[in-house]
Amino acid sequence: MKIIDMIKKYRNILTIVLALAGVGIMAYYDYCDTACSYLKGDVLGIDLKWVGIAYMVVVIVFAAFRQTNFVRALLAAGLGVEVHLYAFQLQNDVYCPFCLAFSVVLITMFILNYEVPSVWYENRRRMWLYFLGEVNFPMLKIKKLPLLLVSVLGYLTILLTFSGSVTPAYGQDVPRVIPSLGTGSYEVIMYSDYFCPPCRRIDTKAEPLLKELLATGRVKITSVDVPFSRATPIYAKYYLYAVNANSAVENVFHVRKILFDAAQVRRIQTEDDLVAYLKEQNVIWKAMDEKSLFPMLSASIKQNQITQTPTFVIKYSAKDVKKYIGTDEIWDGLTTLKSHLETIKKQ
Repeated sequence: MKIIDMIKKYRNILTIVLALAGVGIMAYYDYCDTACSYLKGDVLGIDLKWVGIAYMVVVIVFAAFRQTNFVRALLAAGLGVEVHLYAFQLQNDVYCPFCLAFSVVLITMFILNYEVPSVWYENRRRMWLYFLGEVNFPMLKIKKLPLLLVSVLGYLTILLTFSGSVTPAYGQDVPRVIPSLGTGSYEVIMYSDYFCPPCRRIDTKAEPLLKELLATGRVKITSVDVPFSRATPIYAKYYLYAVNANSAVENVFHVRKILFDAAQVRRIQTEDDLVAYLKEQNVIWKAMDEKSLFPMLSASIKQNQITQTPTFVIKYSAKDVKKYIGTDEIWDGLTTLKSHLETIKKQ
């Protein structure tokens, strides 16, 4: 009983601390460490991360003023929202660690604020309706409102307003062939986004190793820009233009470095600004029908089930295909391929 009494005594403080943790999780969601997730969504056009932050801020305000009934109602509604978001992830078989962590925080907050409903002592037949608890809003003349109804309302609200996506895709047109470096029987497919910090790190670190692999004459390297960020298709367009003008290995890696800098240092979002920056960097390009390649990029993303960047797919053969996600895994995969090629050379 002492533990329960302690929880009740510091319930509001604990709720505020957990809500701040929820805000922190959503804020950290914008920063990538080793891989960036492609599971995203919005509510009426507002990014779900910002909705989550605003939600927790409102909870903090009510908890600070000890408005427990409002806190419970908000948390119950949040449970309903999480049911739909869990279903969305299960349906697409893609899971966001930040979203899952946020939901754990929310559920913990709900448990901390849970009270056994008085209706359970009055009418056992209605226990199912009140298993999530009840709230009272005297100012609204509402008494013993079952939180299950609030939770259902939260579920219906997110059901009608939520728009989610898992694997981004380019526009559709007649496909051509994705530009590649090298012509070997082994293939390395690099899936990245210029706005993804880990992609930039592994691109810089792996460049010398990738050039070594190309020098063996046994490896083909293909770069697929995954349109996680809204401006990525613009970057993909000018990457293709630059490769169309000069497909030499040194130029390709040089252009990628400039595009990463444009996205993450200059934070360029528009085509006009990107064109100006590329001219400033003396990048030469030759226009082409880039839309004819976009369906090939989309098909490759879908075929290899790319949901995070950076992801490298290394094909040893048609049946021996390995996928590596995140900077550490990718580096291990590339060094393993190098060792494999060295072994074959010695035989």
